[in-house]
Amino acid sequence: MKRLRGWAVTGGWTVFAVVLVVILVGPMIAPHTATHPVGPPFSLPSGNALLGTDHLGRDVLSRLLHGGRPLLVTSLAAALGGTLAGTLAGLLAALASSGRRWLEPVLMRPLDAIAAVPPILLLLLCLTVMPNRTGLILAVAITSAPLSARVARAAAAQVTGRAHVENAIARGESWTWLLGREILPLVAGPLLADLGVRFVAAVYLVAAAGFLGLSTSDSDWGLLIVEALPGAALQPWALLMPVAGVALLAVAANLSSDRLAHRSRGLLA
Repeated sequence: MKRLRGWAVTGGWTVFAVVLVVILVGPMIAPHTATHPVGPPFSLPSGNALLGTDHLGRDVLSRLLHGGRPLLVTSLAAALGGTLAGTLAGLLAALASSGRRWLEPVLMRPLDAIAAVPPILLLLLCLTVMPNRTGLILAVAITSAPLSARVARAAAAQVTGRAHVENAIARGESWTWLLGREILPLVAGPLLADLGVRFVAAVYLVAAAGFLGLSTSDSDWGLLIVEALPGAALQPWALLMPVAGVALLAVAANLSSDRLAHRSRGLLA
């Protein structure tokens, strides 16, 4: 069982690396532009269009290669923003529990309220106010921050009572010192694992935005999925390939974060 789990994790890292390389170099190796028609609508795969064409006769493969980078960059930026904000709040809340207890509810209760709102609703609200990529990143980051804060607080709560932390507090060290030198090195593993989970959630939300017609790219994979639905019976590759791209990216990232979580358990032991 352990060997099988190791193979699955190794395979996840390999697939994740391959998908990342394809996404990053995709626009450079695409045979056509993302907007140039190359044949009749919903044509089956041929020599001119290896994955066929979409509803406007554009090359599905080229649009897929052009659309991966915006999805990756937007999801990564949103996951990083949400994780950083949530981690800071969670670490401060854990540290406050040993001293300034009034600070913990001030930090955590607003995040708990945000966590109670469905992510899609937050996405729609933010994109209504800011219908651009900045609004999309902000929306996804807001949905990620409460969960990251809970993970950070739970991880930090296991180390704030250790002798070296209490000694630092007794010496009168600043909170910056306590977080950066005494606590953060011990909880870095769980936080990195949480970043992987937040990235997977961000991929789904960014793809969902494209599916709902709120994409900020004309070749976003979510947009490709919704545009391919009317002709799925005629040209299934136009639908299957963006779905497979989102699934591969999310599953591989999930397996990779699982590996980080497994390694991080020893840090808190």
